Amino acid sequence: MSENPNKVPTLGVDAGFLRSRRGILKLAEMGALLVAFVCFTVAFGRKYVAAAVLEFLITLLLVLLYALRLNKRLTFFFWPLIDLFNSVFAAVYFVVLSLMAVITHTVAGTVVGGVAGLVAAGLLFVDGFILFKNITFNKRRSEAHNESNG
Repeated sequence: MSENPNKVPTLGVDAGFLRSRRGILKLAEMGALLVAFVCFTVAFGRKYVAAAVLEFLITLLLVLLYALRLNKRLTFFFWPLIDLFNSVFAAVYFVVLSLMAVITHTVAGTVVGGVAGLVAAGLLFVDGFILFKNITFNKRRSEAHNESNG
């Protein structure tokens, strides 16, 4: 018997993604964003807390999406492109936000949070560059997606 090509993949944890270059990069982004969030919270930098926690949650959801292979079940979006837009816009936003935090330092925690935000912005730029390099629009969806997860 031949296998059904329309079969939906089963839900399981993709430990390979978490050990891949992109998985490690996403986890490093989450770490830097968590440090920025904690520093801004301790320093009472209310202006900066929301952005840090929001980007942390978006990155966490993308990691869960890839790690649980939900991107193979939810095929109505081209997930690498959504991930690329998130990485680029978040990186630009965090550069501006972190520079504001560092320049207008009122408490040491704001400066440390700003530096952690700049580190997160650098990681987001690298993630966006890797995604941009891997996404090609002249290949089938499955080929481009396999390249972007590797």
